[in-house]
Amino acid sequence: MRRITHLRRFLLSMAFVLPTACLAQSFPERPVKLIVPYAPGGSADIAARLITDDWAKALGQPLVIENKAGAGGNIGVDLVSKAKPDGYTIGLQTVSLAINPALYPRMPYDTLADLDPIGMVATSQHVLVVNNQLSAHSVKDLIRDAKATPGTLQYGSAGTGSTFHMAAELFKSVSQTDITHVPYRGGGPALLDTIGGHVQLSFPVLSAALPQVQGGQLRPLGVTGPKRSPLMPDVPTIAEAGLPDYSFETWFMVFAPAGTPKPVIEKLNATLNATLNKPELRQRMTREAFDPAPSTTAEARQLLASDMKKWDSLIKASGIKAD
Repeated sequence: MRRITHLRRFLLSMAFVLPTACLAQSFPERPVKLIVPYAPGGSADIAARLITDDWAKALGQPLVIENKAGAGGNIGVDLVSKAKPDGYTIGLQTVSLAINPALYPRMPYDTLADLDPIGMVATSQHVLVVNNQLSAHSVKDLIRDAKATPGTLQYGSAGTGSTFHMAAELFKSVSQTDITHVPYRGGGPALLDTIGGHVQLSFPVLSAALPQVQGGQLRPLGVTGPKRSPLMPDVPTIAEAGLPDYSFETWFMVFAPAGTPKPVIEKLNATLNATLNKPELRQRMTREAFDPAPSTTAEARQLLASDMKKWDSLIKASGIKAD
């Protein structure tokens, strides 16, 4: 009787193991949809288009990008969260994946419960820039001036809750300064008004500010990340320039609907990491101001969870509300 019981248990376990193993070998059997929750041309869209050709070759099936913009990325992410969890609909989102739960009072999905991180794609820095009319030539100068006249200086952002906005609010929190937020409908208008002197400073993504910095229209005071950028090697980090506790990077993460079979997630992660480790792709990403950041699924989930706590704390302390 005992032998029969053991045999039944073994056969039952194999009934689950064999289909799972077959699934891992056969996936994908058709094109995979990659939803980017922003309009074409933004940093998330650029990151997706940089990796899809090489990643598709590693998977053996096309990766088809669909842009589904709206609500700070929530519309596109919600589509992924409610898709069939089979690996054929996945998404790519920025650090807004961790910011939005604290920013929006009614989220259409539960970030940690409804999504399974596949892995990190890259990080990207922002840069603190000021217009040429401002007297500040360093981070220390800016902090001094901001403290001398609280609320007088203004910074432009790409909109409430944007990474421009969060980079600036973190700067204000760490430096204990009062600088007024002026939200715009996109990063382009914010940069134009910074150049024109309608606002004094901004925290754009480095790639967007590079032409204006190189053309002398904007003065860079510091990059936001933990290390200098090869695209602006002479510009110090904000930490180096006088605010040692400051560090901000936008990250880009790929995820699937919760419940996607583990072998499918593992295959997507393995092929993504292999893609990100290709020297030619890494060079292309670096030229576009991205720092490739392959990771395990566990590392991606840990980063998401820890950043959700970090931004929840900052947003509540700052009283920031979504438009």
